[in-house]
Amino acid sequence: MTATAARTEHSAPQRHRHIPGEPGLWVFLLGDMIMFSVFFGFVAVLHGRHPRMFRTSQQALHPDLGLLNTLLLLTASALVARGLRQLRSGRPARTLPWALLCALGFAAVKACEYALVIRGGHTPSSNDFFMYYFVFTGIHLAHLAIGIGALTVLIVLSRRPALSRGQLLAAEGAAAYWHMVDLLWLVLFPLFYLVA
Repeated sequence: MTATAARTEHSAPQRHRHIPGEPGLWVFLLGDMIMFSVFFGFVAVLHGRHPRMFRTSQQALHPDLGLLNTLLLLTASALVARGLRQLRSGRPARTLPWALLCALGFAAVKACEYALVIRGGHTPSSNDFFMYYFVFTGIHLAHLAIGIGALTVLIVLSRRPALSRGQLLAAEGAAAYWHMVDLLWLVLFPLFYLVA
């Protein structure tokens, strides 16, 4: 080996790259996203077959609350990503409680919106739009509840002085799950609130 090659080898630190979390988690996440893609297809077909009913029903929703929820989830995802970087570097993940607060805020805003829509006389039995709206946003809310559990696990892990490899993989998996919850909402929001 030449001196130049040896110098280059020692001067360029090797970064180990890996897929975050456990491989089995990614199978679950991809399967979940495929299932939601089928749901999104149902809504798109509904919109194509009944555009007037879709537009009229959309007017009963509250896009300002949907936008607020979008901002809460995007903020939470940024905070989770920062918290995971902090965990990987061995520092305290101070952003994770704020991410959890954003997640709880999303649930509270969604509960308020459900109450407003129902008070306006719209339930899952009103028409197909509201059936899909309540079912799919309800399934998303269930995913969010699991995500809140995942964020809680992240916060507990972040209080440990040092994480084992398994704990770091669990933290990465929890963060990946949270980002999936965010991604699903980024499709649901325009699909129900914005597409005219």
